[in-house]
Amino acid sequence: MTRAFVFPGQGSQAVGMGKGLAAASPTARAVFEEVDDALGQRLSALMFDGPEDELKLTANAQPAIMALSIAALRVLESEGGVRLGEAAAYVAGHSLGEYTALCAAGSLSLADTARLLRLRGEAMQAAVPVGEGAMAALLGLDLDAVLAIVEEAAQGQVCAAANDNAPGQVVVSGHVEAVARAISLGRSRGARHAVLLPVSAPFHCPLMQPAADAMAGALADARLDAPFVTLVANVTAAPVSDAATIRTLLVEQVTAMVRWRESVLAMTALGVDQFVELGGRVLGPMNKRISPDAGNVSATDMAGIEAVAKTL
Repeated sequence: MTRAFVFPGQGSQAVGMGKGLAAASPTARAVFEEVDDALGQRLSALMFDGPEDELKLTANAQPAIMALSIAALRVLESEGGVRLGEAAAYVAGHSLGEYTALCAAGSLSLADTARLLRLRGEAMQAAVPVGEGAMAALLGLDLDAVLAIVEEAAQGQVCAAANDNAPGQVVVSGHVEAVARAISLGRSRGARHAVLLPVSAPFHCPLMQPAADAMAGALADARLDAPFVTLVANVTAAPVSDAATIRTLLVEQVTAMVRWRESVLAMTALGVDQFVELGGRVLGPMNKRISPDAGNVSATDMAGIEAVAKTL
């Protein structure tokens, strides 16, 4: 069996995340403590006990989701006897999950990953004043239809396809007025559902250029090694293992569309027949729609990790 380990993006955070895992495993506790130390903040306390409004802030949610994913991976390795380098042919992550994937594959240290995601979250939030940007899900339309819609909706403003998640599940991003026009056009062109998303900024569109500039500076100073498991990148939906190329793609990723549907298709074409999601249960349903014949397993807690270990 050929496997890819995949890691979720923003939106999978919830109060209580990691609490049971930390109670059950000293390996998990060590991950959360290392992230806390790197950030100079008790992020783990926020993860375990809230409050929710603070946890969902982009600057907190991004490192928190990463921390849970890496904790689950390290417990799977230390207590489940699974080694990523032996079990997986590829790693991939959705948006911030790409940083998690690189941490998992030894490209970035855990502390650097936490600090980069804190900066990324802060920079993405600061890139556009609150109320000027928006994102919306257009469900039931394929990517080509949505690309035509965003081009028509822009009218001199920014409107772009931000996430190509699965067949008939595309997210758009840009100026709030342009996104509203895209919603209207989507409904008139047969979208099953076209709604604003409860996000704080218009991610993965050209309005994020200030955040991309901030990440370019931070990544230039960060140690980034070649991953020991090949990454399938968001920006290209193609395998990459060269550290310099990955550094460039992480900068481009801030403003570019997340090509998740194409990434899963690419991994399937490369022989992947099982996806292992650690730290969330959001990618599995999308993967199933993209590649129905591939298997999907996920783990966020000790029981899930034990179940996954038995399948590997």
